Amino acid sequence: MEPLSHRGLPRLSWIDTLYSNFSYGTDEYDGEGNEEQKGPPEGSETMPYIDESPTMSPQLSARSQGGGDGVSPTPPEGLAPGVEAGKGLEMRKLVLSGFLASEEIYINQLEALLLPMKPLKATATTSQPVLTIQQIETIFYKIQDIYEIHKEFYDNLCPKVQQWDSQVTMGHLFQKLASQLGVYKAFVDNYKVALETAEKCSQSNNQFQKISEELKVKGPKDSKDSHTSVTMEALLYKPIDRVTRSTLVLHDLLKHTPVDHPDYPLLQDALRISQNFLSSINEDIDPRRTAVTTPKGETRQLVKDGFLVEVSESSRKLRHVFLFTDVLLCAKLKKTSAGKHQQYDCKWYIPLADLVFPSPEESEASPQVHPFPDHELEDMKMKISALKSEIQKEKANKGQSRAIERLKKKMFENEFLLLLNSPTIPFRIHNRNGKSYLFLLSSDYERSEWREAIQKLQKKDLQAFVLSSVELQVLTGSCFKLRTVHNIPVTSNKDDDESPGLYGFLHVIVHSAKGFKQSANLYCTLEVDSFGYFVSKAKTRVFRDTAEPKWDEEFEIELEGSQSLRILCYEKCYDKTKVNKDNNEIVDKIMGKGQIQLDPQTVETKNWHTDVIEMNGIKVEFSMKFTSRDMSLKRTPSKKQTGVFGVKISVVTKRERSKVPYIVRQCVEEVEKRGIEEVGIYRISGVATDIQALKAVFDANNKDILLMLSDMDINAIAGTLKLYFRELPEPLLTDRLYPAFMEGIALSDPAAKENCMMHLLRSLPDPNLITFLFLLEHLKRVAEKEPINKMSLHNLATVFGPTLLRPSEVESKAHLTSAADIWSHDVMAQVQVLLYYLQHPPISFAELKRNTLYFSTDV
Repeated sequence: MEPLSHRGLPRLSWIDTLYSNFSYGTDEYDGEGNEEQKGPPEGSETMPYIDESPTMSPQLSARSQGGGDGVSPTPPEGLAPGVEAGKGLEMRKLVLSGFLASEEIYINQLEALLLPMKPLKATATTSQPVLTIQQIETIFYKIQDIYEIHKEFYDNLCPKVQQWDSQVTMGHLFQKLASQLGVYKAFVDNYKVALETAEKCSQSNNQFQKISEELKVKGPKDSKDSHTSVTMEALLYKPIDRVTRSTLVLHDLLKHTPVDHPDYPLLQDALRISQNFLSSINEDIDPRRTAVTTPKGETRQLVKDGFLVEVSESSRKLRHVFLFTDVLLCAKLKKTSAGKHQQYDCKWYIPLADLVFPSPEESEASPQVHPFPDHELEDMKMKISALKSEIQKEKANKGQSRAIERLKKKMFENEFLLLLNSPTIPFRIHNRNGKSYLFLLSSDYERSEWREAIQKLQKKDLQAFVLSSVELQVLTGSCFKLRTVHNIPVTSNKDDDESPGLYGFLHVIVHSAKGFKQSANLYCTLEVDSFGYFVSKAKTRVFRDTAEPKWDEEFEIELEGSQSLRILCYEKCYDKTKVNKDNNEIVDKIMGKGQIQLDPQTVETKNWHTDVIEMNGIKVEFSMKFTSRDMSLKRTPSKKQTGVFGVKISVVTKRERSKVPYIVRQCVEEVEKRGIEEVGIYRISGVATDIQALKAVFDANNKDILLMLSDMDINAIAGTLKLYFRELPEPLLTDRLYPAFMEGIALSDPAAKENCMMHLLRSLPDPNLITFLFLLEHLKRVAEKEPINKMSLHNLATVFGPTLLRPSEVESKAHLTSAADIWSHDVMAQVQVLLYYLQHPPISFAELKRNTLYFSTDV
């Protein structure tokens, strides 16, 4: 395949950020995580590619790229909006001037593309046409519209930049430009056909071939070069690159626009529209980028590739899977000696004509793959977080690069293990001539993406075939050059300046959905990325028998360095015969799915931000706002002491003349009655409006509490119980004892730890201790149902540890350094404290109080 640089195709502006070859990327590990010697990368030039793969979502990089299309200069770090206003104003002008220069070049490129269109149209109606009208309209589809949009934008922006002062506003121009992206969508959808048509016409018509090989592009006004020659193919690619450039400029402009400036909300809106557009653009933009010629001279293209975990010989192996137009190939990186080029080793392939998806109920049960224990996965996360903090400290103290590399390598090893062992969703592929293959994925989203991509290709007339060893060698050899996903999707493979993601709470309201062709039982799930893979965090109720569901349900989702939110829309299946043998769950049908970037600049506002996500013709309307972790860590005492939320536990129990607050007893009773077998109980978010309604009823001590509880969704009741403990003015295990709990759990000697941890329980006020022991026994009963509800003791400790131990604001100020820091150190210890008591044999209040000195003989 001809190198891209020779074809004049620019690289997409975020590619360097996405696929930077960090030294512990896949090139050093084979599919089982064994270290390999690294050789120089062969053919590793990055492809122009808008990546929509689930594990590697595009992160816009505001870095300056070299190249002929003048790019906005990168602003210096640390310039916050509103600070040093003069400097910010100057930076905005610099950004706009650079963009204006590149906009002039872009308009000249579009003009050059349009220049041959008129004479070609004129000859189309003569007896000797060069091209037919239909061919012309296909090749130049929407170019005229795009040209007019940008000409108008340029003509309006140019005088504003030339007469620059502090009062200039231009946000409305960018907002208008973003609102016209529908034209680009039409262009992109036609792009592949336009290229194919141009290529066929070149082959069959010498005259058109000459025209398309040398189009003259005017140079900028102040340039010495009056014209440059560019191919039609290269010019047809320019609009695709332009959207990315405009989005980067919006990023830079927002960085240097004060929040109170009238342009700020307009630029924010334009950026949101542009980013959503980029996320939705189809992957196969440039068909030539993925073309491989087989020995028979046929063209085979790479459509999709990515890392998947395969279950092979009852163990998990990381594979790089390549989907070509006619074949699915599963490969792993070969071990190579130093200095040798990296190569893939083909494990198996299936021609798409022979590939079938067994329906879940048909597929035989999986080979036994032991799921990785939850607590070990959580331990890995904690190690990764701790290593991240260590790396940041080393960098801040300008530590030795060798020490940093060692920490990064350790972090990669843990992230690799997490990536290998966390997926649980089965994706089975069957060769109709015999063998089945099983992958495990972390999300239904990926499973659906791979399935859809394969089924779309299978609609074409495909022939079965067998590859000779030479053909297979050629195809596998091409994988290294053609791959679009270069590194394992872990944070240690990201650039240092890439967004660390958001830590805190995302509040999402799923409003409604439209576009269903017929009535069905519909619900949505929400997923966010965490540690390189996606996790399901919330689920709406099922809206029965409707084509226009209106959920209006709010969820609070915890983010751990998250950068993307996904919404999946399902049709609920009640047919018990449709059970997936791999995981014994009834299979619901995905109706649509979509993903949006969680851009801090867009999300971090106090106001709700409403958006629509489009998926397979379905539109889901939702709103969201974000609360950073340090804000959400605050415990605020209630001003109204007559209620129960935000009121000291001793006050509530004294008023109620009870040992355990009524709210705790009732919620626990309801969960044990009908929620103990609910998958993800206490982990899946309840509807926020339901939780607030229950809070109000408990606070008012309303006589209808029991009736309301019996009707309420069980996740909302579980959420109310968590909220009660979270809003206590001081934690259940008290501020006073918090440092001692932290020290006690860190003791190495089991006997000393036992003595200390029991002594600390005895030191708690009676209402706190009795409530804690009551909750402890309840959580143990929930964990007994782990095979059904998937909630282990460790899972429950992760959910409740910070809730029961997190110090109140006064105490936590001393501990608070950064969001990631507090997550990686304090929270780990809080989880470990609760886990210690959950794993302990039953603890009796009377026994505990009787033993003033606690000695354990069985340690």
